[in-house]
Formats: sequence, C-alpha cells, structure tokens
Amino acid sequence: MECVLIGSRKSFESLNLSNIEDDLNELESLAYTLSFSVLDKNILNLKKINPSTFYGKGQIKVISSQLSAIKCKYLIFNDDISPSQYKNIQKLLSKKIKIFDRTGLILEIFKRNAKTKEAKLQVELASLQYMLPRLTGQWTHLERQMGGVGTRGGPGEKQIEIDRRLIGVRISKLKKDLTNIKKNRETQSAQRKNTFRVSLVGYTNAGKSSLLNSLTLPNTTYVKDKLFATLDTTTKSVEIVRNKKVLVTDTVGFIKNLPHNLVASFRSTFEEVNSSDLILIVVDSSQPRAVIKEHISTINSTLNEMNIVIQNKVLVMNKLDLIKDSSSINYLKKKYPDAIFISARNHIMIDKIKEAIYDNVCINQQVNKIKLPYNKSHLINKIYSRYNVLENISHDGFIELSVSSTVEELQNIKKMIGD
Repeated sequence: MECVLIGSRKSFESLNLSNIEDDLNELESLAYTLSFSVLDKNILNLKKINPSTFYGKGQIKVISSQLSAIKCKYLIFNDDISPSQYKNIQKLLSKKIKIFDRTGLILEIFKRNAKTKEAKLQVELASLQYMLPRLTGQWTHLERQMGGVGTRGGPGEKQIEIDRRLIGVRISKLKKDLTNIKKNRETQSAQRKNTFRVSLVGYTNAGKSSLLNSLTLPNTTYVKDKLFATLDTTTKSVEIVRNKKVLVTDTVGFIKNLPHNLVASFRSTFEEVNSSDLILIVVDSSQPRAVIKEHISTINSTLNEMNIVIQNKVLVMNKLDLIKDSSSINYLKKKYPDAIFISARNHIMIDKIKEAIYDNVCINQQVNKIKLPYNKSHLINKIYSRYNVLENISHDGFIELSVSSTVEELQNIKKMIGD
C-alpha cells in the first residue's frame, strides 16, 4: 500500500521546522508498521485552523491533484481531524481515496497487535469511542436513501441512530468487562505485594521487550522492530542475585502526542506501573540527541498525566551497539551521568541493570539475625533457597543466620520456624 503524509506548520504555534519534520518521521514509522510505503511527505503552512476542513480548501484540492497524478489511494494526516472536518475533506477528494488522521492510524495498529483479551477490549473501546461521532461520515451511502443531505426521518437517518444506540450499549459493556479485569488484576497484585516489582516504561520500539528477554532468558517475549509491537503487559520473575527474585513488567510503549482516548482506554494497564517499586525508563540511545531528549520528556509527561508518581527511577540507554561514533557515546554519558548504557539485544551490560535493581531492593531491606534451633535444622535448605542468607554461624544449641530481608520476609521466616 502506498500513501502520502501531511503535516502542518502553524504560524500561531512555536514549533520549528525540525520539530515538524520529526513528527512526520514518526508518522512515517507508524505508517510503516501498517505496511504502508510512503511516496511523499508534505508540510502545509497554516495561519489558522479552518473549522470546516482543518486545512485550507485550496490546499486540499492541490493534494487531491497530487494523489491523482501519482495514483495514490491513501492519505494520512499527522493532525487529529474532527468528524465534520473528516467528512468535508472526503468530499473534496476522490471517493477512492481513504484518509486517516493520527489517531485513526494508531488505532489500526492497536487493532492488529492486540493479543490478550484485555488488550482487545481496550482497543475496541477506544475504536468505538473514536467511531461514534464519525458515523455520519461512514454512512454517506445512506444519504441517497434519504433523498438528500439534511432530510430527517429517512431510513438512512434511522440506521445511524440505531448504530449509535448499539455502539453506546457496546461501550457500556466493554467498560464493565474492563472493570472486572481490573479487579482481578488488583487481586493478583495484592497477592504479590511482598515481592519487589519493577516496570519497564519507554517509547515504543525502545527495546523494552528485548530487555525483559535479556533479564530472563531464554527469550519468550515477542520482539519485533515495529512501533507498538507490544500492547499487553507481560510480567516475569527475574533472579537478580542468588535466591533473590523480583517481578519485572513490560508495558505498552509511549509515543509523542498519544491520543487522549487511547491513554484513557489503556489507563488500567498502566496502573500496573503505579504499583511498582522501581521504574526503568528505557530509551533508544541511537536516536538523534534532540529526539532522545524529547522521548524522555514524553515519557515523563505521560506518566504525570496518568498520575503515576514513583520516586525510584533508573534511566536505561539501550541500543548502545547501534552507536558507531564514540563521541556520541561520550556526549550521552556526560549528558546523562546516572544512566546505564546497554544493548539488550546483544546482552551487553545487563548485569548493571540487575545491580541497579538490587541496590533499590536493598533500600527496603536490612540484615536480620535469626536463631534456628538444631532440632529445626532441616529447614536451613528451604531458607537458603528462598531468602538471601549472608552467613551462618553455629552456636551451642542453635544456628545463627544473617539474612538480608524485608520486614515481610522476616515475618515469613519466623513463621516458618515457629518463632
């Protein structure tokens, strides 16, 4: 499939040309994810937003001529187009041309990549909320049954009303189902409350799934070099040191200007992040410096938008193997001195990630002395297998164990030995 991309440079906004070009490059990556081939990218200058067509009608007609000349049937706008603007733009174009705005394009990607029941429900909810105000535009073939646009009470108008009603019922059902799934997740989360939890967050395609694979091995998490390849949260147990395991969760990727209805639909998924003890912010370090800075800003602003406030965060600069210029690496290390530089795919410096996690685990731990009577010495192997025993010293009548543990773990050990 071949397409043309349209961005806009608005004179009333402070964005410079490079920002707009970066936006179009991101849109091109989104289009590529849906197997589009981009024939051309255009930036339209706007002095103001046309309430009827967003862009100027003359600009739309020029685009229409361009599409006809190159025989292209798909047009993708980087801006979000309102339902009425969508309909009016479509009237100015050939009926053979299919148009997407940014939100519509991302929704198509989400539909294709949703795997679990929850992800599919979330995507369907977001899609229906997007579709609902656009139904009139989708049902133009029914206007002929009505005897002309503006006629009320005809078969076409009734059909639209029926569809709106059905969609409203379906939206209510989806919200109820997602609420039930959220309750089940909260129950599972409560069962794991004594385990240290880590969440991987980052821009889509930054390498979060690859990092989870490197931490766990053998690789089982889906990895693909396209945006939004992962839509489902995946949680795995990771042993960071001997007898010390944590839970690591891979999450949905972020993106610049992620549509609000998508943020809302996936809010329950990100609540897994809010219950974490540590967040690893994963960034593609092979990107241009300005893009790296913008991606970090996007991640932090999205977390703030969803009221996710976690004090303990570690910046992870991934894809170190793709940086061929040593001066770029030196710049990034100076710019982000607290970051950990890794290559998840090539398993480079992964131990540094485990060390950082362990350091954060130790913040919540202390070394406790436990007396294990000789008549219960058969429990020593079980304690060693489950907890971080630093040393043991034999005394008259008991074994003294030095265990690095949380308060909850200490209580579990005492319960085990009947103390």
